[in-house]
Amino acid sequence: MSEIYITGFHAIEERIVQAKKSDAAGLHIFYSKPGPRVKKILAAAEKNGIACAKAEERELDGMLRRQSAALQEHRGIVLRISGGAAKAQNVVDFDSWISAAAEAPEKPLTVVVLDSVTDPHNVGAILRSCDQFGAALVILPERRGVNDISNNEVIARSSAGASAWVPVAVVTNLVRAVQRLKENGFWIYGADAGGAGIERYDFAPRRVLVMGSEGSGISRLLSEQCDAAVSIPTCGKIDSLNVSVAAGVLLYELHRRTL
Repeated sequence: MSEIYITGFHAIEERIVQAKKSDAAGLHIFYSKPGPRVKKILAAAEKNGIACAKAEERELDGMLRRQSAALQEHRGIVLRISGGAAKAQNVVDFDSWISAAAEAPEKPLTVVVLDSVTDPHNVGAILRSCDQFGAALVILPERRGVNDISNNEVIARSSAGASAWVPVAVVTNLVRAVQRLKENGFWIYGADAGGAGIERYDFAPRRVLVMGSEGSGISRLLSEQCDAAVSIPTCGKIDSLNVSVAAGVLLYELHRRTL
């Protein structure tokens, strides 16, 4: 039976709120320090029918001994998810999503495509920005990148729980997915340090923001699908922004223009 563990107050809170009643049996909270924040989480868990059990610090440490160093910093509370409940509810089918979007062509939408972004901390941080700035969908590749948001505790924690809410589609071919979006009225903007400054563009109501890996950027075939390359004006001495920071800045700018 598959099991995943989530730590971090935000990530645990959001997973509890997002859980369906049918998932409650697969969720179990273990806690050692019933401080104010933990008590709030326990109250929400009890309301949703999620079991809670007091445990010693050493027991919590033992649960997480094979997990990442970041995950091991449990701060006195751990959420264990097992069985069918371990599957994220916000993973959507891309074909179904694009069909629904086609039925309301007048609706403005922002889509984010991540090309070969392999660090789960970056993926989590980007999901957090997508939640805060209203992205309608994040598209991840089946290969060449992190895509299993259901079973990646680092993503859950670094997204502060947003990985339980932001719609995510995993596709076999990013180029084909972007072509489908173009066919349905989306304009494609690739983030590239060599592109024109973002202030020069009036972005289409339906837009796709393509973010590439920090090492190699956007792949050639995907870059060829972009209608424009955009950059963030900076004044520092290093080469560029971290991909998650860049995504956050770009998403904020797109959101700001809709206010």
